[in-house]
Amino acid sequence: MDIPPILWQPTPAFQQQTTLAAYQRWLAEQRGLELTSYETLWRWSVEQIEDFWASLWDFFNIAASTPYETVLSSRVMPGAQWFVGAQLNLARHVFRQVSQERPAILAESELRPLTAFSWADLIAQTAAVATALRTMGVSAGDRVVAVLPNIPETVVAFLACASIGAIWSSSSPDFGVTSIVDRFRQIEPKVLLIVDGYRYGGRDIDCRPMQQALREALPSLQQTIVVPYLFGSPAPSTLHGAFLWDDMVTQTGELAFTEVSAQHPLWVLYSSGTTGLPKPIVHSHGGILLELLKGLALHLDLKAGDRFFWFSTTGWMMWNFLLGGLLLGCTIILYDGNPGYPDMGKLWDLAERTNMTFFGTGAPYINACRKAGLRPAAHYDLQSLKGVGSTASPLPPEGFDWVYEQVKADILLASISGGTDVCTAFVGSCPLLPVHRGEIQCAWLGALVAAFDEQGQSVVDTVGEFVVCEPMPSMPIFFWNDPEMLRYRASYFAQYPGIWRHGDWVRIRSQGGLVISGRSDSTINRMGIRMGTSELYRAIEALAEIRDSLVVDIARPERDGYMPLFVVLADGVALDEALIMRIKQQIRTTLSPRHVPDDVFAIAEVPYTLSGKKLEVPVKRLLQGEPLERIANPDSMRNPGALAVFVELATRLSNE
Repeated sequence: MDIPPILWQPTPAFQQQTTLAAYQRWLAEQRGLELTSYETLWRWSVEQIEDFWASLWDFFNIAASTPYETVLSSRVMPGAQWFVGAQLNLARHVFRQVSQERPAILAESELRPLTAFSWADLIAQTAAVATALRTMGVSAGDRVVAVLPNIPETVVAFLACASIGAIWSSSSPDFGVTSIVDRFRQIEPKVLLIVDGYRYGGRDIDCRPMQQALREALPSLQQTIVVPYLFGSPAPSTLHGAFLWDDMVTQTGELAFTEVSAQHPLWVLYSSGTTGLPKPIVHSHGGILLELLKGLALHLDLKAGDRFFWFSTTGWMMWNFLLGGLLLGCTIILYDGNPGYPDMGKLWDLAERTNMTFFGTGAPYINACRKAGLRPAAHYDLQSLKGVGSTASPLPPEGFDWVYEQVKADILLASISGGTDVCTAFVGSCPLLPVHRGEIQCAWLGALVAAFDEQGQSVVDTVGEFVVCEPMPSMPIFFWNDPEMLRYRASYFAQYPGIWRHGDWVRIRSQGGLVISGRSDSTINRMGIRMGTSELYRAIEALAEIRDSLVVDIARPERDGYMPLFVVLADGVALDEALIMRIKQQIRTTLSPRHVPDDVFAIAEVPYTLSGKKLEVPVKRLLQGEPLERIANPDSMRNPGALAVFVELATRLSNE
């Protein structure tokens, strides 16, 4: 197959100063391993996985009060246990990076100006909050949940919980009450932290009614802490007996760490919950510690002193990933608010004002900037920027072009893919390799990924099911309330026992690059020819008249398959016969005649989850006749009203 053009090539001098090159030199000096190319290094890391992860433990100088006895209990999925016998604490590793020369956090929001949060502030407030939590009876293994925005208080609260060995779980305050309860009630929290309100897109949202609703819906709660944000301090609260954040952080306390097993739960993350009760995914102190160090240091090439940003809410795993920057001595940059308010340049302006070195975001944001004709390099000083990260959905080749043409030519574009399931990436960037247009650079170290065909055989240069064939430390240690691991097995191992099926379509090129083409459960299969939805979206949204799109392929018993396309039109554009013909011709010529849609409908907006993913599978199930209440939870959606048009079409289809 043709190799896409190279958009960026690291110079030998650049390669030598990367942490990944330093790790290669360390392996040669300390282990006698001459693994000079990335391919040989990756191959060793997935064949000798125990040796690889043990080397990272030593390379990053992991501090454990009790050393591990065994790196890996057995190469079994699920059920692999890592660093058996080790006692450690992730928060302790964060505070090894204390510095008087650089802030720990830079934070800005629609309510607060850009503010520096020093390491001294972080130590004092973490110690105070941890002391207060202990006074409330919180100990290792207890669950502490938070409905907080992306502000320094949330980082402090997490680190305080981790230092105790308590189990953290967070939700963004823009989630609905039902959605939050569906998540938190499963883990029976002892303490709730909740904001009084927030501002988004210039509009103030009062969260005080939510406070009482959550208290009533979570009977396990013993204490509630209100964080002032919208209304100021002291925070007006309708909650009798609630603690105020300001009263907690003014207390004095000594920063202390409870050493826990490497397998001890660190936090609980959740699946989207659009089609059922969200899965409570539990990760461990040891697994997350090693994975974050590996991914951020070796693959994103972050170092002490870097200024690391990833736009996220506290309900998306990228917030947890962002916190990993503290493990390396980075200054993490937080932004709370609408990234497009008052205009699409907001985050690029933030990049200039903070001397940001790494700008992380979602592919939809990059595509939106491109569609809006944004030219950051022409309007903002981005000389400090050395990396741009993209995730959440596949970044099309045009998105790669835009970054290198309109942001910066000399930059590592880190298109990465993993997920909430592992709170890291399986595949992504490598500072030793070139960036090819439209391609993810490589499989990450320690991740034995493959593309499987329908017979479960590995294929190259053709699309297959994305699978992981060996265990990794940040794979979930379990799902909460799933003692027999039935739900866990059904989620990842039902199709290929002992092999992790991730649910994406991927093409792994023979030279090592990868292209992910969408979710495999929303594949378009026309006359036996399968295609990922991202390829269709790329073709359709290349038209200036189309702002967004959604496509599904519906199997109908005893009838031909049906493939409708839904498009969101640009302002002032009408869906007439001429535009429909242009859309169909675009698909016919750029993809294939088989994938021309049967119908094209104009809609006001595409339905999205709160984390920014299109609801392809729920819409498909809805149009196949399943009732709305079974296929989508409105509280897990960004725009639940967007489903109304699909309900109407489903009724019409059922009557045909």
